[in-house]
Amino acid sequence: MKPISIGKLRGLQQISSPRGTFTALALDHRQNLRKANPAFVEDAELSCFKLDVTSALAPYATAVLLDPEVSAAQAVAANVIPNHAGLVVAVESTGYTGDATARHAQIIPGWSVEKAKRMGASAVKLLVYYHPDSPTAKEIENFTATVAEECGRHDLVLMLEPLSYSLDETKKLSSDEKRYVVVETARRLTPLGADILKAEFPLDVSTSLSEETWMDACKEISSASAVPWILLSAAVDYETFVQQVIVACNAGASGIAVGRAVWKEAVTMGRAERQTFLRDVAAERLNRLTALCNALAKPFTGFYQTEAPFHWYKTY
Repeated sequence: MKPISIGKLRGLQQISSPRGTFTALALDHRQNLRKANPAFVEDAELSCFKLDVTSALAPYATAVLLDPEVSAAQAVAANVIPNHAGLVVAVESTGYTGDATARHAQIIPGWSVEKAKRMGASAVKLLVYYHPDSPTAKEIENFTATVAEECGRHDLVLMLEPLSYSLDETKKLSSDEKRYVVVETARRLTPLGADILKAEFPLDVSTSLSEETWMDACKEISSASAVPWILLSAAVDYETFVQQVIVACNAGASGIAVGRAVWKEAVTMGRAERQTFLRDVAAERLNRLTALCNALAKPFTGFYQTEAPFHWYKTY
């Protein structure tokens, strides 16, 4: 069991189920949504979409993940985040700078971990593009450690989301390469101060692979990660994600962060149609996923412990 501070423990409690599992509704998408729907170029339209999704689906999640530009404060002000759901706020700028094979990251200009803490977030999410063999790998490691240190100063949970990429611009990672990158990333980055790892499925599921191979690869993440990990949906279709969730949770994952696998059809719909779809289809999908995580995922309480002696506040 790993020691954790009282503030971080409280943050983890706020974004998890009573059993200690995670179903985070992911809605921090920015540029990819603007590209998918020209109307979302306008901040007001993108914000309206995110608040519609939050209002309809957050009741079925343990937490909602939003961005500070158009949705986090707006969702709080509109009172669309239920009291039982924690708030996770992104801190990284969307996309990346630098070469496609040597990517850089930065915090959103004008935003910070300290501001996320002040606004009442239970956790922050940091996305980094990382390949262990990239020329910028050490830079990303240092960047991650710096943000983790800032989260430590403010006693705020850090959800780390590393995304893999190929070092050959002409092709994507093969399934074997992706497995190496995702597992090695968990091994290298989670000891740097993250509290939760938001991990990709460690294989290319478009290739024909057995469920046994899926299970072995997910177990490798569980062995490599120094912290609880949750599976991100990466825009796969819903039924594929359900299969991934079952395997990942049985292999030791503590839950999921799911976005487009649940709500992507709503992106191009008019508002009335969108609200009906979210209520009738997406809510049922998320409810099913939450039930799976409640039943199968490994609670984060198996990773962390906190002592609270009566004099704790004197040195806090």
